[in-house]
Amino acid sequence: MAAEQQNEVKILQKEENKENSIDGSLGLEILQIIKDSQQQHGLRHGDYQRYRGYCSRRLRRLRKTLGFKMGNRHKFTGKKVTVELLSDNRHLLLVLMEAERAWSYAMQLKQEANTEPRKRFHLLARLRKSATHGEQLEKLCESPRVDAKTKLEAQAYTAYLNGMVQFELQEWKSAMEAFNKCKTIYEKLASAFTEEQAVLYHQRVEEISPNIRYCAYNIGDQNAINDLMQMRLSAGGGGGMMAEKLEALITQTRAKQAAVMSEVEWRGRTVPVKIDKARIFLLGLADNEAAIIQADNEETKERLYESLLAECRDTIQAVREELRNDVKQRERAAEGAESGKVSNLQYLHSYLTYIKLWTVVRRNESMAHALQAKLKEPQTDENKRGPRPQDLIRLYDIILQSLAELSSLQGLEEDHTFQKEVALKTLVYKAYRCFYIAQSYVLVKKWSEALVLYERVLKYTREIQSKAKSFNNSLKDLPDVQELIAEVSAEKYSLQAAAILDTEDVTEVPPQQQIKDNTPLYDRLDHFRLDPTLLSKQPNLVQFPPDFQPIPCKPLFFDLALNHVAFPPLDDKVEQKGKGGITGYFRGFFGFGS
Repeated sequence: MAAEQQNEVKILQKEENKENSIDGSLGLEILQIIKDSQQQHGLRHGDYQRYRGYCSRRLRRLRKTLGFKMGNRHKFTGKKVTVELLSDNRHLLLVLMEAERAWSYAMQLKQEANTEPRKRFHLLARLRKSATHGEQLEKLCESPRVDAKTKLEAQAYTAYLNGMVQFELQEWKSAMEAFNKCKTIYEKLASAFTEEQAVLYHQRVEEISPNIRYCAYNIGDQNAINDLMQMRLSAGGGGGMMAEKLEALITQTRAKQAAVMSEVEWRGRTVPVKIDKARIFLLGLADNEAAIIQADNEETKERLYESLLAECRDTIQAVREELRNDVKQRERAAEGAESGKVSNLQYLHSYLTYIKLWTVVRRNESMAHALQAKLKEPQTDENKRGPRPQDLIRLYDIILQSLAELSSLQGLEEDHTFQKEVALKTLVYKAYRCFYIAQSYVLVKKWSEALVLYERVLKYTREIQSKAKSFNNSLKDLPDVQELIAEVSAEKYSLQAAAILDTEDVTEVPPQQQIKDNTPLYDRLDHFRLDPTLLSKQPNLVQFPPDFQPIPCKPLFFDLALNHVAFPPLDDKVEQKGKGGITGYFRGFFGFGS
């Protein structure tokens, strides 16, 4: 904490030096200061509480530096910055930090108001407070001692805060006027400076534009929702606060349109939609699919797919809870099981599950196309792991699993047309999966297994062509089978050529030089033979340990005459011991006498 405060003091000193104007007039880089402070103190991660704490600490340091105390430790005395006191640009910075502190507190309360609606009243009070401080800053900047750029930035900042207040109050016309004023000032400032200085102003204009379009929609402009969708596409795959704001505005717009939607038709059956979450999701489904088609890069497309899947899962969960809570649903389900027809709510659940599973299929197919393109590109960095056929096999496994779940949806068991379409799509993806399994075998030089798998791919494609005649529109969303057939035919010829060349490499050495002989090199120095083991880590140079060999040794002598020799008696040489009795025993024991 101490290190962070020291860093804040250094930043403060640096900005104060930057704010001093050359001609002696007072100047303040308002937008630059608040953007730098927000990025360095929590708003990069959406932490408004941390930013509010930073604003409070900076206000305390500024008041201490300027001697602008609000009473003493015993009594509070309110004190405002007036034009007469305006002798240093830090007086302007003081008012700016008060506005930022109130604004950050309001944004913190806005996050908490999702679960605690009562905090919305406090949120509006803090927003009004920030707008009041902004108006005070604008009045101070009307002084002739303040330069023109600071005056324009203060007007734009005040207009932005007033627009935020009116936006939260749902006063769309007033909010739109305030945002347009702010946008116009920043655009003028951007045109008056260099490109490097204008980047910050253009970013601010992009942040304000979604709010303007949302206000226009609420006033009556029906094309505003299309503009919001285009803004979401242009936001790219980075996400962040801008993307979250766009998602929230689009959801609010669809919620207003969903009030007029009452039913949906799928596979010849009309189902009433009474759940608001399902209405909002189905209303925006076409827009989401159009946005995915218009996406410029794979990163944006992947982000849109994930957003659509997350929204679909939430909708399915809402319908599932409704099914669980509906007591009459169980009775209708029992009756429907006998008649073969499911209830409307269950059929809606099947429709939403179909959307989710088919979206998973399309997402994995899009990822597979991107991997196929990378697989065909030559590898520049050998140390970096590139895409492999095994990665594509995994994607096609997920696709086949989703198609298997599609065929078991409730209410569609008797729909033979649907079941045939799913079976046809399964065959197509099976063919592609089999093709990449064969490719993985080619990499490890298993020619026979790869050739058999290529033949199976051709078998699948012939079966697809025979069944696709009755389904003219079923293959338009699927990968091209003719392209797969041409690729398999080319790969088969390449495979056969590679197998023949690999066989020739094996038989290139003459047969007499390939005879397996474990004779060490020391024993065959007079005969040349190509032995690759001599270059290995264990060359066969000599035999170790060597074999045992017979050698001459000393003769063995056996003494056979010893048994027939008679030795002379030695009794006279042996000492005879006398018999002394018990007295002799004691005498010898105590050491006297012999």
